[in-house]
Amino acid sequence: MKSLKELYRIGHGPSSSHAVAPGNASLFLKQHYSNATKVVVTLYESFAFTGKGHLTDQVIIEAFSPIPCEVIFDRKTKTDHPNTFDVALTLPHEVIQRRVVSLGGGAYKINDPLWKEPKVIYPHHRLTAILEYCQQEGLSIPQYVEKYEGASIWPFLKTIWDQMQKTILEGIATEGLLPGTLKVTRKAKLLYEAVLKNTTPEVYQNRMISAYAFAVNEVNAAGGVVVTAPTCGASGTMPALLKYVVDRDRIPEQKVLEALAVGGLIGNLIKHNASISGAEAGCQAEVGSACSMAAATYAYLLNMNLSQIEYAAEVGMEHHLGLTCDPIQGYVQIPCIERNAMAALRAIDAAQLAFIIADSRKISFDLIVDTMYQTGKDMDQKYRETSKGGLAKKYRVS
Repeated sequence: MKSLKELYRIGHGPSSSHAVAPGNASLFLKQHYSNATKVVVTLYESFAFTGKGHLTDQVIIEAFSPIPCEVIFDRKTKTDHPNTFDVALTLPHEVIQRRVVSLGGGAYKINDPLWKEPKVIYPHHRLTAILEYCQQEGLSIPQYVEKYEGASIWPFLKTIWDQMQKTILEGIATEGLLPGTLKVTRKAKLLYEAVLKNTTPEVYQNRMISAYAFAVNEVNAAGGVVVTAPTCGASGTMPALLKYVVDRDRIPEQKVLEALAVGGLIGNLIKHNASISGAEAGCQAEVGSACSMAAATYAYLLNMNLSQIEYAAEVGMEHHLGLTCDPIQGYVQIPCIERNAMAALRAIDAAQLAFIIADSRKISFDLIVDTMYQTGKDMDQKYRETSKGGLAKKYRVS
């Protein structure tokens, strides 16, 4: 597996796969082919169907600027990966073509001799193997992460945690409509203020976590700065749960960073063994993965053992199996924002179940990740971030 620094990324929304990755890939090509006089980009499949709502064309044109750039939406051509686009660069004496594949969470690959694959730093690629190694060596999961990432992982995760908190504060202070034709009203501030009107513990918890999740995902939907956890579309679940629990229990910062390492490792395993891309495996791969990460994070903060942490992560994913990715008009607004809030609350339930019944479980985390990926592959393409099925098809603007 690659570094957690390839999983947690700070960037602009609304989509890590449809905005962050295309933007960064375009910047890479512009940097290495700065003598290009013209660029033509052709978007395929998920990019072609939801690129407008995800601002894909705008991000690419801005990245290549001041080089003239034309973006073509090809909704007919099939490709090996649903998040694929071709870039034709007109150079002084030739036209070259490069293919870019967005892998989810802002990661991408380019068939270019100058592009290098990020290094693999972890020797274990399944949670079962990692937990066995930790038990043999007497390591906690954060200690395992530090062993292969190095001490530099902690200042990196502090930067990640700081940005998560900044995004929450921005979101709960902002009112108005989200950009786009849906005219969705921001609700984070309303939810946050409602917390003050009811002090019942359960109501307080649910409203506060929901307010934080809405805050992050509304910032994301508006193109603001978020942390991919593991994606932009699923960026609200982890920060919402963490912020609430940290404030409630007054958890020391180092413990928070360790919890981020635990959740990050879970997300990394899903990314390595399956997918965190809605276009490839549906929303189960995005919000389902975020719930799994958050559940493991919460279990660690409650000082649960390795088996309980694994079970929390497994339950968080298992009960998102089959979740479709059907953003209305391609905007990361409906149903994406609410889903993050629900996933954060479900992560708490998953960890609470794990605390009591982890020893009697039958399903491993590795098995559920494999199942999620197969489910995503079997899912009809219209339910995998094309805006051609589900709510995206049934909804009509009144």
